[in-house]
Amino acid sequence: MKLCVIQEPPVWLDLEASMARALDLIGQAANQGAKLVVFPEAWFPGYPVFVWRLAPGPGMADTRALFRRLQSNAVDRLGGGLAPLQAAAAEYGVVLVVGYQELDSSQSGSTLFNACAVIDADGRIANNHRKLMPTSPERMVWGFGDASGLRVVQTAVGRIGTLLCWENYMPLARCALYAQDLEILCAPTWDKGDVWLATMQHISREGGCWVIGCSTPMEATDIPADVPARATIFPDENEWIDPGDAVVYRPSGELLAGPMRRNKGMLFADIDPADARASRRMFDATGHYARPDIFTLEVNRAVMSPVVLRD
Repeated sequence: MKLCVIQEPPVWLDLEASMARALDLIGQAANQGAKLVVFPEAWFPGYPVFVWRLAPGPGMADTRALFRRLQSNAVDRLGGGLAPLQAAAAEYGVVLVVGYQELDSSQSGSTLFNACAVIDADGRIANNHRKLMPTSPERMVWGFGDASGLRVVQTAVGRIGTLLCWENYMPLARCALYAQDLEILCAPTWDKGDVWLATMQHISREGGCWVIGCSTPMEATDIPADVPARATIFPDENEWIDPGDAVVYRPSGELLAGPMRRNKGMLFADIDPADARASRRMFDATGHYARPDIFTLEVNRAVMSPVVLRD
């Protein structure tokens, strides 16, 4: 099975333009034989890097302006916001893993979540996972997800689970996915560099699964001119904001493809999902190598709702 990791930037904070770019990229990947296409964390409509660059006090006015723009360009999944991607998946017969910023219209209609959807080759949303714990200043823009999407789902290309960025550092979150016959772990992220790549390699060996790591390559020149506080947030026009580092590791921990650094485009790799199960012969973290008489993990996958309305 050929997979494709998208290492192109979105049109930052512009959902309509980013969606059009994504549909073109999906078509290109499918025409080159890809059956699985993976997008980075918060790609729709772009990772909110401003939270790491604006001071909480003096930068608050700029943060509010940027959040408002981000909020108005977030994806309302329950309102059909992923429909264009679902249609593309069905048209091309590909499985999509897409990182996006979700606006939950079923509750306050205001809070954003860092989400990742798995869209099967028939266009069905097989799973939607919201990041359990936004990291540090990310909490200024994202709410906390629950474990209702902490699932491994069967798709046309194999059993896929997703963890977003530093969720991959959470041992119990990883364990919850390992226990569900995980074949392919997709790790959309904003992180990069050797430490992050070492984590991806470790997980592939620990979990006995294929690991796909992908971040958004972005230069200051990729930021639209009309973005609020652009000059304050991105003062160096020559800056590489994120180098990308798309990568694929085998279940054995061996590097298969990448890392793709400071380069935009697509990373392709051919994998056999069945290799994951076979690789766990000697070490199966939640199988024969587990000690349930000593260690157990209980996961609450109920949907958490702050308000329940009964008529």
